[in-house]
Amino acid sequence: MNWSIVFFVVMMLLLLRILRLRIRANSTRSESFKKLPPKDQLAVLKECLLNNPSEANLRNLADFSKRTSLEIDVESYRPFLKSQLEIFDRKDAIAEDNELYAKECEWMDKITPTEFEEAKAFKQENETQKFIERTLEGIARLYSDDAILNALSELAPDYPHANKLVESYRALMQARDESLADDKSLEKLRKQKEAWEEDLLNVRI
Repeated sequence: MNWSIVFFVVMMLLLLRILRLRIRANSTRSESFKKLPPKDQLAVLKECLLNNPSEANLRNLADFSKRTSLEIDVESYRPFLKSQLEIFDRKDAIAEDNELYAKECEWMDKITPTEFEEAKAFKQENETQKFIERTLEGIARLYSDDAILNALSELAPDYPHANKLVESYRALMQARDESLADDKSLEKLRKQKEAWEEDLLNVRI
């Protein structure tokens, strides 16, 4: 099925839960956005660009990069914008869109969530619980299957429950790939993903 349709539904819920804020407008000029910490602003900008690839959203990410001195090769994203226009109205557009979306997710994950840097600092200070918590928060802000599974596998030696999270995520992947695109199927998939996300952020020490 069209993975991008599913993600549009479920990722908005994920964003709201992670940030724990009510953002009333998508505009990055809103007061709600300006009050967010930089790491949350970055998460919002990535989310907006992924779900709505546009010059405006890419420019917002570029502006954030300049403002924070965070190195982001925004120009390497432009081919995705071009591809979006090229596949529009093609007979096999859905299949091509799925493949393109997967590549866009991989691109997003090259912009490492700052939670991982915070986690690394906690580990050096032997703050094990904070290290695990921050790592899980970082994983919640990843998009591609490989990035999520790899991060969980790397965490497993310090957090055995990560192995179960890997198993349940693989089950989620299978459900996603086999799901129909009707409302009932999407709702079932949304609930399954919500349950996985809740388990992810419910630290078990």
